[in-house]
Amino acid sequence: MLHRFTTSISDIPLPERFTYPFCYTPHPLCVMAAEEVQNYLSKQSDWQEELSQGKMFGVLIVQTEDGSIGYLTAFSGILAGKNIHPYFVPPVYDLLQPQGFFKIEEENISTINRRICRLEEDKKYIDLLSDLTQTTQSAQDALSIAKTQLKEAKEKRELLRKTGQLDAKEEADLIRESQFQKAEYKRLERSWKDKIASLQVEAGNWEKQIQELKAERKVRSAALQQQLFEQFRMLNYRGEVITLCDIFEQTVHKTPPAGAGECAAPKLLQQAYLHHWKPIAMAEFWWGNSPKNEVRHHGYYYPACKGKCEPILRHMLQGLEVEANPMQQEAERGNEKLNIVYEDQWLLIINKPAGMLSVPGKERQTSIYDLAREAYPEAEGPMIVHRLDMATSGLLIIAKDKKTHQHLQAQFKNRSIRKKYIALLDGIVPEDEGTIELPLCPNPLDRPRQMVNTQYGKPAITYYQVLERTDKYTRIAFYPHTGRTHQLRVHAAHPSGLHCPIIGDELYGKKDKRLYLHAESIEFTHPVNGQSMCITEKADF
Repeated sequence: MLHRFTTSISDIPLPERFTYPFCYTPHPLCVMAAEEVQNYLSKQSDWQEELSQGKMFGVLIVQTEDGSIGYLTAFSGILAGKNIHPYFVPPVYDLLQPQGFFKIEEENISTINRRICRLEEDKKYIDLLSDLTQTTQSAQDALSIAKTQLKEAKEKRELLRKTGQLDAKEEADLIRESQFQKAEYKRLERSWKDKIASLQVEAGNWEKQIQELKAERKVRSAALQQQLFEQFRMLNYRGEVITLCDIFEQTVHKTPPAGAGECAAPKLLQQAYLHHWKPIAMAEFWWGNSPKNEVRHHGYYYPACKGKCEPILRHMLQGLEVEANPMQQEAERGNEKLNIVYEDQWLLIINKPAGMLSVPGKERQTSIYDLAREAYPEAEGPMIVHRLDMATSGLLIIAKDKKTHQHLQAQFKNRSIRKKYIALLDGIVPEDEGTIELPLCPNPLDRPRQMVNTQYGKPAITYYQVLERTDKYTRIAFYPHTGRTHQLRVHAAHPSGLHCPIIGDELYGKKDKRLYLHAESIEFTHPVNGQSMCITEKADF
């Protein structure tokens, strides 16, 4: 599985430390290895249809015991119906072994699925459910008519009583009539209840069989997953071994997510450790079309996923000298000051630099909030009214007191505040203007990424106008109607949006000197004097 470079690498220095897998710029050796893998993929004619649907691949630069350099490559999940191919490293555990416990038990579970399907699709069961529905409706209709008749008969009796001309016998006849009609209604009600109950018992017998099979399937599936994850015995650079179950026991969810251990990164590191090769650098790239929900671009490099891979890699990288998290390194700054664009006694508007947090994060990093507290120690606040992504630059409103803060937040809530962003996109947007509507929600397995999801996503709407086009890029103005996390970044990059990521967007596109997204103007009503305000600060790119 070890590949030697087809061209000389003697003039490329090795990195001092191993790649930090969750935020990186690919090392030149990784780029060379990835190009060789991509060349290999382009020649596999039998795979092209599957590859066009998109898959993540990875490369790992390794140093062998004799000091020579080579690379390993892997794919995430299964490729062409198999998880073992001669060109790629094998899986940590081959769950597709024909006589292995996984395939045998998987077939047992499939048999249960077929039995459930046969029961649910049986004509007798379907007809029974239909009869139950129709009988229930017929009962409601019949009882409703009977109630109406009871009411009309009662009203008629009341009118007769109001005449005052009834003798004792006639009054007794009316009472007997009322009692008879009520008894008839009770008999009718009981008759329908008996019919429905009989059908419910029959349907219940079918449902009981189905639910028992589903319960068995659930228990067997959970046991199979547990047994499978126990086979994934993950190594680290020190030679220590731990199962996926033990690794994820330390996480919030306690159990490994489906597909854990089958991504490219764990496969690559496991293979290197098994052969006592030293990992030098790693990179993962997407090949093919983007999936529906996530944003992936053909040939782009992506960091390891957080949900499945972060806990695993935290173990597997122990003993290696790994690069520091670049996101934490960016916290080391000089004596920053707020770049104030507008100020009065109630609020101020600042131009936030790219790479600075709006509010403090988990790591101790300088934020706009911190700088505002230092600059205005006597203020009741200061309070950040809204936020910009750390990578985004531009206008940010800060309230100096609680009443101003509440008033401005109310304007954001009712969407009366109008914002304009300027961005440079990697690609050509053909339409001059338009509206993007793609609902967004967090990706639970890869935070902080957001994903398009029609079922769980919240509405996200962006109007855009193209300002300028070059041969490769588009300068654009965004006017968001909603304020979802990463809304402009996903709407720009997603295939169902503009399919042109913002330049420098390392989450949804390619890393660059910075994210070329700037909040250029903001329009709002002044919370105290009621004046219409429009503040502008041009982008410096």
